[in-house]
Amino acid sequence: MPKILLIDDDRLITGPLVKTMTQQGYEVQAADNGRRGLELAASYLPDLVVLDVMMPELDGWSVCRQLRERSNVPILMLTALGDEVDRILGLELGADDYLTKPFSTRELLARIKAMLRRVELDRTVSPDTILQVGDVQLDLNSRCVTKAGELLNLRHKEFELLALLMSRAGQAVSRAEIFDLVWGTDWIGDTRTLDVHIRWLREKIEDDPAQPRYIQTVRAVGYRFAAEVAA
Repeated sequence: MPKILLIDDDRLITGPLVKTMTQQGYEVQAADNGRRGLELAASYLPDLVVLDVMMPELDGWSVCRQLRERSNVPILMLTALGDEVDRILGLELGADDYLTKPFSTRELLARIKAMLRRVELDRTVSPDTILQVGDVQLDLNSRCVTKAGELLNLRHKEFELLALLMSRAGQAVSRAEIFDLVWGTDWIGDTRTLDVHIRWLREKIEDDPAQPRYIQTVRAVGYRFAAEVAA
């Protein structure tokens, strides 16, 4: 049974959500402030965290950052903030997805289902598989990525996106297929999320992100990871 940790100080939201998620077959724990949420995350070891932004003790940004420092658990952020800058900040801190309040319970459940499906697929990846192009090496078993022997610090979705592109090195992968395989077939969020993650990956992998050699844009299609890169 998938375990979900809900961190939100609004009991009018958490009460009904805990009941609904339990009816959907999830095991759910709830925390009403950021500090308690971090404590529960350490002991409960959830499969997914649903995290509000505006909370007492510690805000959602701080909780997200601290969670990501010690875990790759998928994080879905809930925010009443409509500014794109705030949404991008959540992604930069390591959140995998966001949902703006007010939201429908049906939409939230669809996001949770898609994210948990990706977790399950990750667990079925064959072990000891290493992908390498040029001086970029990705180990699917340890989830480590190095460039010229230097370990790169990738977010959860950055790793999944890079693994997909490298596994298809030399092939164009459409935006639709990337969303299906990395974010899940039920993805109904902002499609610009993909472009943001590509930009972050280029900043970490490319010598010159403005002139990418590894992660190439295929106009009107999607992206392609180079089959080989000249020294």
